[in-house]
Amino acid sequence: MSKIVLNAELRSDLGKGASRRLRREDKVPAIVYGAGKDAISITLAHDKLLQAQEVESFYSQVLTLKIGNENVDVLVKDMQRHAFKPKVQHVDFLRISATEVVTTTVPVHFINHDKSVAVSEGAIIHHHATEIEISCLPKDLPEHIEVDVAELANGDSIHLSEITMPEGVTATALSKGSDHDVVLASAATERGSLVADEDEAPAADADNSADAPEAE
Repeated sequence: MSKIVLNAELRSDLGKGASRRLRREDKVPAIVYGAGKDAISITLAHDKLLQAQEVESFYSQVLTLKIGNENVDVLVKDMQRHAFKPKVQHVDFLRISATEVVTTTVPVHFINHDKSVAVSEGAIIHHHATEIEISCLPKDLPEHIEVDVAELANGDSIHLSEITMPEGVTATALSKGSDHDVVLASAATERGSLVADEDEAPAADADNSADAPEAE
């Protein structure tokens, strides 16, 4: 995984009016906070930010902000977008420390659909999550969590507790008790196809009886 680096500039002109002027110049106002240090206000180039956020792991991996001569490692904590334009209005970055555990969400990737037992049985696999919240040190932060559905059979489900997390990574929901052991994927035969099969069966029997010779 190549690390994303964004150039940023410190800003001292604050307030809504200043932010509007920055946006007209295709710049994005942002704030960096955390790790026991004072918050700082920065600006980023809008086009570079849009390009970077096209990478799926942009929202879950450690990014580097190059602010003058300093490199600051951060996570994206919040991004405000325009209501109907493809514009980013503001970004909140959380400054991180290599020795402190971070909590963030990462995407879920479902793999081996084509090898799934459920699919071979005519079932459809349903995804119940697109991301999960995890805790780990920054060095252990994964791009995504894989959920293998190869052994998933019709009528079965895969819970969060059944997933093998990468070393050093924990799912935060499981620390809250068994009630938070959510279903990530399940397999079931569509009800509509069952009804169709049942409706067709009597018709077939009727056709067969019509063709049968009458008893003499």
